[in-house]
Amino acid sequence: MPAFFDPHFWDFSNPELWVAIGLLLFVGIVIWAGVPKMVGAMLDATAAKIQADLDEATRLRAEAEAMLADIRAQREDAERQAAEMLKAAEADAARLAEEAKAKLEEQITRRAALAERKIASAEAQAAAEVKAAAAELAADLAEHVLAARTAVAKVDASVDDAIKGLAARLQ
Repeated sequence: MPAFFDPHFWDFSNPELWVAIGLLLFVGIVIWAGVPKMVGAMLDATAAKIQADLDEATRLRAEAEAMLADIRAQREDAERQAAEMLKAAEADAARLAEEAKAKLEEQITRRAALAERKIASAEAQAAAEVKAAAAELAADLAEHVLAARTAVAKVDASVDDAIKGLAARLQ
C-alpha cells in the first residue's frame, strides 16, 4: 500500500511529506517557467537539425553516387579509348614493319644490282686491260720478230737488189 494513504504521512513532522511538497513545488515551478516547452522546442530543434543532417547526407550520397557513376563511365570510356589507341598503335607498328621490310628488300636488291654492275664493269675493264696487254705484247713480239728477220734479210744482197728494182718498176 502506498505511503500517502497512511495517516502518519500527512503529519507535518514527517520529512517525507516535506520532500513530497518540495517535489510538487519544484514540478509546479518548472511547469510555470515553461521548461517543458523549452525542452520540447530544444528537442524539436535537435530533431530538425538531425533531419536536415539526414537530408544533407542523403543529398551528398546521391551526388557521390552520381559522381561515382560518372567516374565509372569516364573510366570505361578511357579504357575503351586506350584499347583503340593500342590497336591503332599495333596496326601502325605492323604497317611500319612491313614498309621497313619492303624498303630493306628494295635497298638490298638495288645494292645487289649495283654490285653486279660494278663486278661486270671490273670484269670488262680487266678483260680490256688483258687484251691491251696481250696486244702490246704481240706487237712487241712482232716487232722483235720482224727486226730479227729484217736483220737476216739485210744480209741477203739479192733481197736488197730486188727491193731497189721494185722501186724502179713501180714508177
